[in-house]
Amino acid sequence: MQPRLPAPDTLSDIILTLIALSGEFPSAQIMRLSGGDAYKESVVKQLKREKLVRTFYRDGLRGLRLTAAAKKLLLKRQPEQFQPYLTGCSDTNRLKSEAPRRRRLHRMAEVLVTMYNAEIGVFHEEKSPVFSPEPPCSGFRLEWPAYYSARELKDMGQTAVKVRNSRATGVLLTPAGVYAVYNVGPFFQIKWEYRAEMRLKALLQTELCRRRIPQYQDAVPLALVFGDSMAQLPAFMAEGISSPQNHFLVDGSYDHFYFLPNDRHGELLLRLLFDPTAQKSLDAILLENLLPGAPRWNIEHDAIDENGDPVLFAYLCDMPRIRRFDTALNLQDRNGVVICFDFQEESLRQVCGAQAIFQTIDFEKVASLLMPQT
Repeated sequence: MQPRLPAPDTLSDIILTLIALSGEFPSAQIMRLSGGDAYKESVVKQLKREKLVRTFYRDGLRGLRLTAAAKKLLLKRQPEQFQPYLTGCSDTNRLKSEAPRRRRLHRMAEVLVTMYNAEIGVFHEEKSPVFSPEPPCSGFRLEWPAYYSARELKDMGQTAVKVRNSRATGVLLTPAGVYAVYNVGPFFQIKWEYRAEMRLKALLQTELCRRRIPQYQDAVPLALVFGDSMAQLPAFMAEGISSPQNHFLVDGSYDHFYFLPNDRHGELLLRLLFDPTAQKSLDAILLENLLPGAPRWNIEHDAIDENGDPVLFAYLCDMPRIRRFDTALNLQDRNGVVICFDFQEESLRQVCGAQAIFQTIDFEKVASLLMPQT
């Protein structure tokens, strides 16, 4: 019996699409999709029985790949969605067995799942082709966040060659800003290609902010990096010669560089990042027992407590901003309050000095109030 594709918009169809966009999809990431674990396992088993998906295991990496039959059927049903991924010499079509190449595919897939779970557009029909060779029509405006993988940047042609050595997995576009996106996976030390990352930032500034999308004409590109857990944060923010490779994250290359774990914590942080209304609601709750900030104070802060000490809202885990705040506390020999989520506290305590006093926000309570669906 010939294999048949599942109905559109079912979990089976979503899994096939995510595998196609990833090339090789890490098996463990299936559990992050919505639905019961037993149901998700049964869906994957059914896709294997239908000979649409197979498991590839080597070097400790277990991933799901499409069969030749699945590629053919997907290309026939949605050629505009899948041709860039399932034809030619792309990494997602001509799959390799080398561990470094496969890790790269897995890291990109992890970000894809986080974006999808945060309800950011990741599929072809959800996004405008802003990286096509020709800029969008005049008057184009982005109304909802969309994530474009590093492969989609290549649609610009020769312009994209300048950033081929960048470690970025893609670019997140929101109505308010542009973000270069990275994923370090489980690693605590990363060797950054500094010049390539600066070329990426320059490309985003010139192509998106000045040429392609008018709403970004006054915007400055920002960045975010995903990791497996908050335990990686202290290594990324460590100062001095012990961590020269990670200096790119906090040296001011990006004024704002956010660290988010690749899990449901990161998904909520991502939603707060692109949803000004939700962020303002949370800030309003935090400000209830605080005084307004002093605009001319020579320390970065969001409010002042009853003792006259500066208060920083650090729940978005903006690494350079946290570093600037902590450095100012040390230089001025004064106390300051850091407000973060409970799951961030342990790591941030290792980052900040003794002058930082911590107050935590109940993550589950915020998730239920602001994003009930999480």
